[in-house]
Amino acid sequence: MRRILVGLEVVRPRCAAGAPPRPRLRSTATRTGQNEAKQQENDQGSTFTGVLNTDKEGLMTGKRQPAVVGFHGGELAVQRQAGVQAKAAQLSRMLGPGKLCESMATFFADATFAAINAREQAGQLWISPLPGQPGFLNAAGPTRLTIHSALPDQDPLHGLPDGQPIGLIAVDFAARRRVRINGTLTSTYNGDLVVDVQQAYGNCPQHIQQPHLTAESISTAGRPNVQWHEVLAPEDIQLIRLADTFFFGTTHPELGNDASHRGGPPGFVRADGGGLWWPDYPGNNIFNSFGNLAVDPTAALLFVDFPTERTLHLSGTAAVQWGAPGAAGDDGHTGGRALFTPKRVAAGRLFVASEIGHDPDPGHPPLTDN
Repeated sequence: MRRILVGLEVVRPRCAAGAPPRPRLRSTATRTGQNEAKQQENDQGSTFTGVLNTDKEGLMTGKRQPAVVGFHGGELAVQRQAGVQAKAAQLSRMLGPGKLCESMATFFADATFAAINAREQAGQLWISPLPGQPGFLNAAGPTRLTIHSALPDQDPLHGLPDGQPIGLIAVDFAARRRVRINGTLTSTYNGDLVVDVQQAYGNCPQHIQQPHLTAESISTAGRPNVQWHEVLAPEDIQLIRLADTFFFGTTHPELGNDASHRGGPPGFVRADGGGLWWPDYPGNNIFNSFGNLAVDPTAALLFVDFPTERTLHLSGTAAVQWGAPGAAGDDGHTGGRALFTPKRVAAGRLFVASEIGHDPDPGHPPLTDN
């Protein structure tokens, strides 16, 4: 997700063998074209659902304030709502224009799974899986990533147009590592996806389950057709309630798309016929996804049942709700939860790798519905 930054001196830390660092930024001026979001009231039970107002030039309106380097107005607003502004500010220098350093290139060379968040031809947002053999993600240069993986014919993003912003997350389940890429899809020639990288940064290892996937690609030929709905079917609800992992796509009207990962014990995502919700867990306090929702509620979810290769794509809208920490269902004791309303549902068997083992993450908070 490209961020508009002005007057910044980029200080690049040396890449280490661990989680790839993000470029550090030293501010020499405030950002232009970005206003802080309107202060959100911290009332118990308040729902942070509105789209921030924009002026005729597409800029967020409100009182102009010096913005924290790297954060847009929606992220700042959610950080204030969650009461973590000071903690988030300590990480602000970690956000900014990024390059694929040597350790990050090695990570991609070994990766066997990614998920991409983009828009299909009609403009609807979806997030889809991209499994592959080691080497299918190729850091072709410091700001170019090539993805040698074709989306199945029935995938909602099959035939996605180039020239659009995308978000991508690559996950090494075995090592519990994940890297986010935000940039522009510049080419889809011959089935390869070429991304001009604008941001590249690692996330913490929390809440990553460990499915062990085969590296061999499986054909989707002969599988039943994808079933399209506008509401969740009973079998969709069952899959969601049993899931311990899903992928989350959000968007910002000026800064592009973002892809993230969520994990927890089976049952951490609650679902019924009208939609679904999940509790917020303590994290890095940056709130990339929730911050995007503060500006644009458009969102997409992906659930993969690894043992059966079943996939559930959801496209719709999401909102963040804040209440009293520790209430029933607030497993992470943050007081926050995300509520998702599907508008389009695509259920099928589109995953092209098999699970041969599974190690759950023991560090998840327990469910607190009762």
